[in-house]
Amino acid sequence: MAVTTATAPTTSASAPPRERTSKRASSRWASYWQAAPLTIVFAIFFILPLLATFIVSFWDYTEYSMEPDFQLKNYVEVFDKCVSGLPDLCTTFKTYLSTLKFCLIVWLSTLLIGFTVSYYIAFEVKKTTTRLVLALLCTIPFWTSNVIRMISWIPLLGRNGLINQTLMTVGITSQPQDWLLYSNFSVILAFVHLNTVFMIVPIVNSMSRIDRSLVEAAYDNGASGWQTLWNVIIPLSKTGIAIGSIFVITVVMGDFITIGLMGGQQIASIGKVINVEIGYLQFPIAAANAIILLAVVMMIIAAMVRFIDIRKEL
Repeated sequence: MAVTTATAPTTSASAPPRERTSKRASSRWASYWQAAPLTIVFAIFFILPLLATFIVSFWDYTEYSMEPDFQLKNYVEVFDKCVSGLPDLCTTFKTYLSTLKFCLIVWLSTLLIGFTVSYYIAFEVKKTTTRLVLALLCTIPFWTSNVIRMISWIPLLGRNGLINQTLMTVGITSQPQDWLLYSNFSVILAFVHLNTVFMIVPIVNSMSRIDRSLVEAAYDNGASGWQTLWNVIIPLSKTGIAIGSIFVITVVMGDFITIGLMGGQQIASIGKVINVEIGYLQFPIAAANAIILLAVVMMIIAAMVRFIDIRKEL
């Protein structure tokens, strides 16, 4: 009786060493080629402009021109009399405090609104389709430009606007309230209106990943609603909160259009200072202010990332 022997298929282990080395090298380079397009775009549209801004911040300038140079005059001018004038604050410190004040108030407001809306969508709405529809509704403001959305508040908040007319008709006030428009209130209102969606989307994403059995276990062990929220839901949502906070903080810190339009060109911010300097063609000192602003924002983000691992969300 003849016995047939089956030939085993060739495996990577039985392949020649040179072929195995070639396959490992090609697989290693494949990941680099996949990341190359995004790396090139990132380098062209972010790294190079940032590098150019950093270089220009050391240049010298006059009223009519700027000259390539390497000197610290622009940074010294930004902080002129900021140390020697203490305890009185210099203009730069006052401007940063004003910007940080708006940033803090807007961050807290968007966090409270965004977390509440996200909790409702993630835990109170049972149908997945309804959740998607509600999440889509949150993005509707992006269908129009920021300027149009800001201008829409003027007929409501103006001296002859709907709110003032209603307050006087009802008898709550006898004259129009000027603090409703071109004030800190209108700036904060516009900021919250424009940026709340940046807080909602990442928090909803984090809450949707929470295992519902953990919430049920908390209730089964006698935890109240507030205890479950504080000890289970918030800790598991902190990554989404951090990402939303980064979006809101970076937008508010560098904004100049909202503060200029809704503040009636009367409220200072560091973004507005940079915009004015660019308008006067003072590019080197504007670049210096931009680098300082970037450093401040990066320090805020670094402090947040130090306590929260954002990579879990990516």
